[in-house]
Amino acid sequence: MRLRVLFLLTLFPFLAVAAALPVPDQGPALRIQGSNTIGAALGPALVKGLMVQQGLQGVHSEPAEGANEQRIVGSTRQGKTVTIEVAAHGSSTGFAALKRANADLAASSRPIKDSELVDLEPLGDLKSPDAEQVIAIDGLAIILNPRNPLNTLNTEQLAQVFNGEISTWEALGGVGGTIHLYARDDQSGTYDTFKELVLSRRGKPLAPSAQRFESSEALSDAVSHDPQGIGFIGLPYVRQAKAVAIVDGDSQPMLPLASLIATEDYPLSRRLFFYLPPSNRNPWAKALVDFTQSGKGQAMVAANGFIAQQVQAIGVEPRPSMPEDYQAIARDAQRLTVNFRFEEGSASLDSKARQDLQRVVAYLKGHGKLDKKVMLVGFGDMKNDPQRAALLSKLRAMAVRRELVKSGVVLRDIRGFGAQMPVATNSADEGRIKNRRVEVWVY
Repeated sequence: MRLRVLFLLTLFPFLAVAAALPVPDQGPALRIQGSNTIGAALGPALVKGLMVQQGLQGVHSEPAEGANEQRIVGSTRQGKTVTIEVAAHGSSTGFAALKRANADLAASSRPIKDSELVDLEPLGDLKSPDAEQVIAIDGLAIILNPRNPLNTLNTEQLAQVFNGEISTWEALGGVGGTIHLYARDDQSGTYDTFKELVLSRRGKPLAPSAQRFESSEALSDAVSHDPQGIGFIGLPYVRQAKAVAIVDGDSQPMLPLASLIATEDYPLSRRLFFYLPPSNRNPWAKALVDFTQSGKGQAMVAANGFIAQQVQAIGVEPRPSMPEDYQAIARDAQRLTVNFRFEEGSASLDSKARQDLQRVVAYLKGHGKLDKKVMLVGFGDMKNDPQRAALLSKLRAMAVRRELVKSGVVLRDIRGFGAQMPVATNSADEGRIKNRRVEVWVY
């Protein structure tokens, strides 16, 4: 029998499967804690995908002891039970669980904070490329009741609304009287992201009158039933509510569209993460990260309403507000759904950009675009010197070119557009970092 299997694998290597992961004698095979945005549905779906890939049978979810907790259960062909636990109480709880050794993997809908990084230093560098894994892109949608006539808000208005400074719809040019605020709870990465992107940048706390929710679904449903309601939510949870277009600084109004979130141009886009401590030796944790980054895992990301990181080419409609040279590029080429961004205060590509390099090269190879079919377009932030911004925007494009050349890509051209076409306000460090980007265009 063994010889027959070896013969088949020689003829048909695609029949080979990854080595089976070990099944613990007792306790869960893997413990995941953190973000409700991830843990409510996406995390369990990825876990199920991994368990099915491992050949487990009867894979299903069942509720655990607490609210927003579940167990994913399957069995081996020999009848041994395998359990993976997912607790979704907010991003900060994932990092706290890593410290207490109550979790193998933290799910987070925001980057790890500097204080958490220092606190978890005994577990290794959680900002290292293998530890910090961007698994999907999400957009925070600002949602209103479907009958609300407003279609656009800017981030300054959002800060004033959720701080309570603007308290009526009439003050925003609408109708409806008093504004009712709906927000996620303090443990939520969704709330952390909204606080960071909107409130904290303007030194404003959330108004005490806001109704708080642990569940994304419950918050969205509450807004959709309240004509005076406004809330913020992860993209898959808009449900029956109405999303409005958002303006940040001098950016164009942007709806939370998949293409704008994939490139992270949308002002309230964010990354979703798994954090795998370097000290962790649980093979199930590494296997789940690898599965999530695979084509099959990213397809599950998309199926759950988030934006997968698979690279696609999209057409961009030239607009009069664009520089003429940029309009010419848009008329003749397609833009890839990826932006290369850089570590804060550095010319080094960030953790997502390093992963995206491999995805872009795979796309170019698969579509015959390796030889003079690619243009890199760099952008910068204004600060005080437009000429400096123009130079740095081109230097960033050259940094990406150096990495692509290593994989055999011959560039058609590189361009720098300086501080033109900002996607975020230049009045804050976070916005300037977002404006320092490199786009990829293919002919």
